[in-house]
Amino acid sequence: MQENKFVQKLTIKLFLSLLYFIIIGILLVTAYYLYLDDKKIDSFNNAKTTTDYSKIDISKMSEKIAYYKDKDIGIHYVIEYENSGVWHTYLVAINESEIKRFKQIIDYTYGKTKDIPKTITVYGYPVLINNELKEIAIKHIKDFVPESNEVEITKDNFSDYLTNSYLDTTKEQVKSFNYLLLLTLLLILFMIFLMIYTLCNNTKLVKSIDHTIERNKKRIKRIKSKFRKR
Repeated sequence: MQENKFVQKLTIKLFLSLLYFIIIGILLVTAYYLYLDDKKIDSFNNAKTTTDYSKIDISKMSEKIAYYKDKDIGIHYVIEYENSGVWHTYLVAINESEIKRFKQIIDYTYGKTKDIPKTITVYGYPVLINNELKEIAIKHIKDFVPESNEVEITKDNFSDYLTNSYLDTTKEQVKSFNYLLLLTLLLILFMIFLMIYTLCNNTKLVKSIDHTIERNKKRIKRIKSKFRKR
């Protein structure tokens, strides 16, 4: 009898531990996807607001068309080539001290070299384009885009071809604390502790399930005995 009780309680503990293990597995997968989402940086083309940290893979780049002396940054046209074969033209703000690393791309863009350079990925925040910069961009776009791809860009269709913002690569990413990921990790730790505690101790939950099983067994016995008497 004592041995049966021990086996019954051990079975309950193993069942509960398996349940905890499944929950821990689900939480681990959730935490992993939350981590990936936290690390993910969307393309500038998909940025919805000026707070969306985003990126551009530069394959071609112009000389600077505008310069902010107080910030020491230049504004350049850049072309991003997607795997789908679509070309996107954007405006990008580059710190003048960083311009050397784009020299090969600029030289290739203007035909100074035939060696195709590796694309450079830049990161930053979108900044709304003011009217002054918009006029400069419209004026110089013909010097950058080949005649075969040239489109008459005006203030009315500017956003359709060059978007209403430029990517400011001089702004560093501001990381927000991911409370949901922290909560998920804490739940994982709690479930691990609960599983260990259940296996190592005779918890109230185990006792409760054990008592419930015993009561049900007694009920089944009473019902069986009633049927036998009949």
